[in-house]
Amino acid sequence: MKKILIATHNPAKLEELRFGLKKLGKIGIKLLSLNDVGVEKEPEETGKTFNENSLLKAKFYSDLTRLPTIADDGGLVIPYLNNGPGVKSKRWPGYEASDEELIAYTLLHLRGVKKSQRTAYLETCVTFYLPEVHSRSVPGGVVVFEQERIKGYIAEKPTGRPTNGYPFRALFIVNKFNKYYDELTEQEHLEVNHRLIALEKLTKRIKDLLL
Repeated sequence: MKKILIATHNPAKLEELRFGLKKLGKIGIKLLSLNDVGVEKEPEETGKTFNENSLLKAKFYSDLTRLPTIADDGGLVIPYLNNGPGVKSKRWPGYEASDEELIAYTLLHLRGVKKSQRTAYLETCVTFYLPEVHSRSVPGGVVVFEQERIKGYIAEKPTGRPTNGYPFRALFIVNKFNKYYDELTEQEHLEVNHRLIALEKLTKRIKDLLL
């Protein structure tokens, strides 16, 4: 049986990645978690883009386990604020900030800015890395990635709902529904979920590589 490692320690993200990759299970590919392979280490995310960090993580865990690996990276991009927070995420203010601090920091830097300049995107990059040992001796292995984004804008105040480690969802209004991200119904969320859309595309490319 072919195996693919899903490289995340985040239980909620693991669940969503498994859901988005479920078609691979139907064709006999076993999806493993980091817990399944006993890996607790984490790489230092030094990339300057979501793409770089996603690939960095995929290669890091593949090198440890010798398994084909899927990793992702993503976050909020606000063009008006020099594309911040981007990969900085929780360290955007220059230190490890709480959800409440990040919300306040964002609103402070957009104070008085009109709606047309509050455009923002929730972006993700998912990467599949097939190491050389599994890739028919392709030097350096094979890298496949997909990127997707949700278009929206930053509200002038947060929803006030619990953020649970995702502060920007309380500020992000999705253009398609003109609703806060964290107020979308389950069906609306599925329609715009950028990670699931990227995983659907990635699944097709993985099938072409492995079958």
